[in-house]
Amino acid sequence: MKNPALAFLCGCLFFGQNAWSADPDIYSHSNKGAIGGADAVAYFSLKLGEDAIIGNRKYSHHYKGATWYFSSEENLKLFVASPSTYEPQFGGYCAFAVSHGFTKSINPDYWHIVDGKLYLNYNFFADRKWRKNKEQAIAHGHKNWPSALTACEAHNNCGKH
Repeated sequence: MKNPALAFLCGCLFFGQNAWSADPDIYSHSNKGAIGGADAVAYFSLKLGEDAIIGNRKYSHHYKGATWYFSSEENLKLFVASPSTYEPQFGGYCAFAVSHGFTKSINPDYWHIVDGKLYLNYNFFADRKWRKNKEQAIAHGHKNWPSALTACEAHNNCGKH
């Protein structure tokens, strides 16, 4: 084929799974577990600005390639019953970074719930920029996800920006 883009697309379709059909794993930060070891369910009972509640290894669950920790048996049961209700958007990567087409690890203390969905950010500065126009950032993030993850995996630098 003389068109490299068309050849690439045909190769993706022929040789297997592509970014549009993938169900990407949730970001797991080293041995801390998914989302830095924070209890994903607990965010939904916190007041904005409160620090994340770190889970207990006694209450853990393996989901989408990561181990999730919870602060109570009740939160564990809630997550197991409906993980999509509590899992963060964009695989648990920094929402600000994904809105710009790349991935960055997160600090579980920079979080927001918008329309019942959990968003996490890397630090104060990323969080502040994301909040300035969160509706647009969310839209851009959904447009860029999961291709931002695919790009980071291709360069072997997920979360290292």
